[in-house]
Amino acid sequence: MTEPPEAPLPLAGITVVSVEQAVAAPYATRQLADLGARVIKVERPGGGDFARRYDTTVHGESSYFVWLNRSKESLTLDLKTEDGREVLERLLGRADVFVQNLAPGAAARMGLGAQALRTRFPSLIPCTITGYGSTGPWADRKAYDLLVQCQTGLVSLTGGPGEPARVGISVADIAAGMYAYSGILTALFTRATTGVARAVEVSLFEALAEWMGQPAYYTRFGGTQPPRLGTQHATIAPYGAYTAADGKDVLFSIQNEREWAALCERFLGDPGLADDPRFATGPARVAHREELNAIVAERFAASDSREVRELLDAAGIANADVNDVQDFLAHPVLGARERWRQVPVPGGAAVPALVPPVDLAGVTPRMDAVPAAGEHTDRILAELGLPPVRSVTA
Repeated sequence: MTEPPEAPLPLAGITVVSVEQAVAAPYATRQLADLGARVIKVERPGGGDFARRYDTTVHGESSYFVWLNRSKESLTLDLKTEDGREVLERLLGRADVFVQNLAPGAAARMGLGAQALRTRFPSLIPCTITGYGSTGPWADRKAYDLLVQCQTGLVSLTGGPGEPARVGISVADIAAGMYAYSGILTALFTRATTGVARAVEVSLFEALAEWMGQPAYYTRFGGTQPPRLGTQHATIAPYGAYTAADGKDVLFSIQNEREWAALCERFLGDPGLADDPRFATGPARVAHREELNAIVAERFAASDSREVRELLDAAGIANADVNDVQDFLAHPVLGARERWRQVPVPGGAAVPALVPPVDLAGVTPRMDAVPAAGEHTDRILAELGLPPVRSVTA
């Protein structure tokens, strides 16, 4: 089957205005930009999005900001002034989508709440990203990623037996950003098919709560929550990392009885173990995890990591090196599949960035420069028929 010809970007012609900061909203809007939407990022004068100053590791720029803000236009506006709010009002009159993740209550005080916007701009899709929802007992409470990891109980599931741990990436922000992105796409489709522009709302807490579904069911109906076991799986065994003779860890996973029998015969060298009552079923293996781990660990200690991986591959058992981030950056899959592309950052340098993970046949995602704070202010004001106005940007 031949590939379709190169197509226009799916969201070309869509304009998104975003009063955004940190991670969740910028992640949603960057994905819209990847698909061709024009994203105008409204930032504070005198420094912009505070995520610009989280660190300075990428040629003086923040690793968070570089990751989340390519292909956007940066407009600095002082929304506490009448001139600043007037510029934003004019922009919203031309926009398809408005995204904001301001502090609780801030958008409503500026007339940027979803209902007020829908009254003034019936075709605009407003997207609100909150911590705990725009209504309810915690509507006015601030929320940051690790706080939400704690509130949902996620940290009680991660780490080792002795201590809970945060997930090492901003998982609550990412979850909220993904749901905001999919919600906006759904709202755009709905508007195109029905003519109705519907508001979108996502909270960090409820986004991550959805991801807690399996441990929630396990705890509610099992009477106790899944144990915290480091790289071991709480409800499947054997599934975890073990140390080979050369000191390197290899993780493998058994998903069913066929794989368990293959592991016993072709790796552990004991076909009869598959029918041992202690290990014959998934629940039995979990119940006798320590005995099983001792058998697996002894076998790992007899071979180096390369031989372990080869034997597991031959047995049809899924396995993985326990990589660090440097290993990930050099991963052969990313190189062979050409998943890196150069993206300019402020100051003239360019850095490798991962191509978006969803491939649309015939569509090359847009991966333009990361903007400097206020880089596009004068041009956007000129589009609106306005000269540079100090009270707008100072």
